[in-house]
Amino acid sequence: MKAITIPQFKATPELTEQPKPVVKPGSMVVRIVAAGINPFDTKMIDGILDGHMPHHFPMIPGVDAVGIVEEVGEGVTLFKVGDHIYGQFLHSPVGEGTFAEYVLVPEKAALALAPKNIPLKQAAAIPTAGMTALQMLEKSGLKHEQILLVVGATGGVGLFLIQLAAMQGIYIIATASDETGASKVKELGAKETINYKKVSVADEIRRKYPDGVDGLIDMVSSPDAFKEMTSLVKKGGVALTTAFVANEEDLKKKGLQGGNFELKGNRALLDTLSDAADNGVLKIPVEKEITLEETPAALAEIKKLNSKGKTIIVL
Repeated sequence: MKAITIPQFKATPELTEQPKPVVKPGSMVVRIVAAGINPFDTKMIDGILDGHMPHHFPMIPGVDAVGIVEEVGEGVTLFKVGDHIYGQFLHSPVGEGTFAEYVLVPEKAALALAPKNIPLKQAAAIPTAGMTALQMLEKSGLKHEQILLVVGATGGVGLFLIQLAAMQGIYIIATASDETGASKVKELGAKETINYKKVSVADEIRRKYPDGVDGLIDMVSSPDAFKEMTSLVKKGGVALTTAFVANEEDLKKKGLQGGNFELKGNRALLDTLSDAADNGVLKIPVEKEITLEETPAALAEIKKLNSKGKTIIVL
């Protein structure tokens, strides 16, 4: 089968020929229809999980995908041959990933039946970004009409988050770097946008909301920038970051909840997202469709952290 592989950590990903996986008890062989790219994939290539989980080389990266179950191993009860499934295929050993024509995955991974009312390939864009947005929103505890500042709003997580928060009647202020991004987030439910290339986000929020906002969800800021953003949140509010830049002590001093957020993916979250997609209330922000051949260049691009929306690899 064709797959994107690296021979060692930090190597440049390449398109190679690999053996098709063989089914094992408790696992399934899935034919990949499409895979989703996330910033985490580049971190995995650089060895972020080294020492935490065993790895297999040549390593095939990729966590998110949608595919069709081709074979089921002994003991598999949740899915059957022919099922369209999607989710996070990450499992031990790391390296049997989704940037390939086939993948072997344990049925206990964070997987669910794919949404039925959207093009199947689009489901590949949902798992990590969609579940992160949904779980962060749940953790924030924000309610109807409370004010949420979203920093890094035009990335995959941000675009899901805005829609999910808007469904709950939360008032969203989103950052964007240009008119295209601003109109996109407004179309999905943001009430206000701030162009951070033209004005200071902090100055703008202080001017309009001297008492502060109720919540901050930040996908992109550096430690110093995040610290400044947290000063815009009123006491008793919440500040969450996916960039692992929060100083828990500093948040406590400011009387804020939250901190560094790490997703714990599960089937229930995927089912909620599937329902929203099937009911037409959740738009899937696929920005770009690429081939396996184009994947190494796309991974280099996503590392720059300036990509908008989601990129999917269509097989």
